[in-house]
Amino acid sequence: MAQCVRSTLNPLRTPHSVTKRVTVKSPAFASVSFLRTLPEFKKYPKPCSLVMSCQGKVQNQQEERPQLSLDDLVTSNRKGEVLGTIKDSLSNCLSETNLLATVPGLKSRIKGKVRDIYDAGDYLILITTDRLSAFDRNLASIPFKGQVLNETSLWWFNNTQHITPNAIVSSPDRNVVIAKKCSVFPIEFVVRGYVTGSTDTSLWTVYNKGVRNYCGNELSDGLVKNQKLPANILTPTTKAADHDVPISPNEIVERGFMTQAEFDEASMKALSLFEFGQRVAKEHGLILVDTKYEFGRSSDGSILLIDEIHTPDSSRYWLAGSYEERFQKGLEPENVDKEFLRLWFKENSNPYEDEVLPAAPAELVTELAWRYIFLYETITGSRIDIIPTQEPIHDRISRNTSQALSSLRQL
Repeated sequence: MAQCVRSTLNPLRTPHSVTKRVTVKSPAFASVSFLRTLPEFKKYPKPCSLVMSCQGKVQNQQEERPQLSLDDLVTSNRKGEVLGTIKDSLSNCLSETNLLATVPGLKSRIKGKVRDIYDAGDYLILITTDRLSAFDRNLASIPFKGQVLNETSLWWFNNTQHITPNAIVSSPDRNVVIAKKCSVFPIEFVVRGYVTGSTDTSLWTVYNKGVRNYCGNELSDGLVKNQKLPANILTPTTKAADHDVPISPNEIVERGFMTQAEFDEASMKALSLFEFGQRVAKEHGLILVDTKYEFGRSSDGSILLIDEIHTPDSSRYWLAGSYEERFQKGLEPENVDKEFLRLWFKENSNPYEDEVLPAAPAELVTELAWRYIFLYETITGSRIDIIPTQEPIHDRISRNTSQALSSLRQL
C-alpha cells in the first residue's frame, strides 16, 4: 500500500545506467524523533561522488571495509545489548491503529499489509505498524519493526533524491510519515538481480516451473537457484483481488495502467534506484538481491517515489562475503531479511491455503527484530534508538501526529 491516493493512471526499455559511484554519508542522528519540530523535513547529507569529496578534493581510494559474516549477525555485542529490550517489547507491538478516534481532522483510513494510511485533507498520514506480511497475509507482529522500516526508508529517501523526488513531507514520530497526496500507479516495480525466492511470484519459483519469458524478460536455460543474472531485470506486478499478479510492460500500457512515457520514466527510476542500492549495500558487505518500488504522479505532474525503499520488508539482502563460496557448494546464501521466517511458515503450514496459520515462535520473532535492526545499523552506520516504554505505542503516535498536523495547518 502506498502513501498517495490511488487512481487508475503505469520493465522495460533499458535505461542508461547510472555509472557515477556515490558515497552515502550517514546522518548525524539515529532516530527520526527529532523531526517533531515541524513542518520542515530534515534532510540527510547530500551523497557525494567517490571521485570527488563534498569539498571537491580527490579521494584516491575507497576505505576498506571488513566483510560481514554470519558471526556478526549471531554473536554481535550489539545483539546482546538490544535482545532484552526486544523480548520485553513482544507484548507491546503496534499491530492495529485507529487514529480516526484519536486525531482530529482525519477523514478516512485504508489498512494495508503493513501501513495504515489516513486522509488528512491536503496530506496523507502513513503509520508503519509492526505487522509482518508475506504470502499476501499477516504472519506476526515484530517488536520495533515499524520504527526500523520507517527510519530505513527515510534514510534511503533522503539519499536517493539525486535519482528521483519522493512524496515525504515530514516524520513526526518514529513510526509515522506525512506525505504529499498523489495519484498512485497500480503497479509494483519489482527489480531483481538474482534467480531466487520462495513465493509464487518469485523468479526461481516460476523459472523452476519452466517459464522462460517472465514479465517480458527472456530467460535462458540452465540457470540455477540463487545465481546472479547477467543484468538486473524488472518484473512488474499488479493487484488482483488479494494477491500480486505478474504483468508485462506491454500489458501495463495496453490495459491503461500507465502511458508508455510514464512507464518508461518510472522503470528508469526503478532500475537506477536498484543499481544505486546495490552499490551502497556492497560497500557495507551486503548484496541487495531484489526489491520493489511504487510511484505516483503529484499535482504538478512529476513522478514521485512513494511507500518505502530498500527496507528488509520490501527487499532481500544476503551477506556478500560468503555468497560465492556457498553458491558454488549449492548452499543457500546467508540472508539478513525475513526469508528465514517465510521458510518456517512454508515448512510448517500452507500459507496460501491454510485458514489458520501456526503462531510464529517467539525466538524467531525476536531474531527477526534483531535482523531488522542489524540491517539498518549496518547500512546507515548509525545506532537506532529503541526505547522500551510502558506507554502504548498508539498513544504516542496519536499525540505526535496531532501536534504535527496542527503545525502544518497553521502554515
